[in-house]
Amino acid sequence: MLKVSKPKEPRGRVRYLSDPERERLLVACKQGGPDLYLAVVLSLSTGARKQEAMGLRWGQIDFARRVAILTETKNGERRALSLSGLALEMLQHRAKVRRLDTDLVFPGRIHPDQPLDLRTPWETALKRAEVDNFRWHDLRHTAASYLAMGGATLPELAAFLGHKTLAMVQRYTHLSEDHNSSVVERMNARVFGEVGR
Repeated sequence: MLKVSKPKEPRGRVRYLSDPERERLLVACKQGGPDLYLAVVLSLSTGARKQEAMGLRWGQIDFARRVAILTETKNGERRALSLSGLALEMLQHRAKVRRLDTDLVFPGRIHPDQPLDLRTPWETALKRAEVDNFRWHDLRHTAASYLAMGGATLPELAAFLGHKTLAMVQRYTHLSEDHNSSVVERMNARVFGEVGR
């Protein structure tokens, strides 16, 4: 086995929503009901995994600090999701009319102690929005991709996604190339100013 070379791991899938796809999907999710719409907005704005969003409990949300504290994440690390904008507003509204027989933000209809299953409404929304080759986890990729295109650094993306190493966020590097170019241009302008002209 020592002579057998380990195959190179694939780069990883990065499928994210274009602006028109995002707009169509959000409209379709809104038509799919308040649970689906809030869950998608929450995942898209925080980068939460599906299980993290659907398993969210009111006790984890600190509205004063505008965060949701995740204690059981995929990698076992505690992580805070920043809450802002539409996701925060929708959670604040839902907190006023929440069910009192469960602490889940998205309680199941029959078993309120288990998270709601949104698979059917999600698939219906994807079809209605005409968004192909897209999974719930791709909402997480979409959030990270938007951040990368907005100029977030790899360490910032790693913190946002809750990755322990930068290797997992390397897949978003190509999306921040324009930002990297502008950083280099600014540095050169500051260092060399008008000298070279």
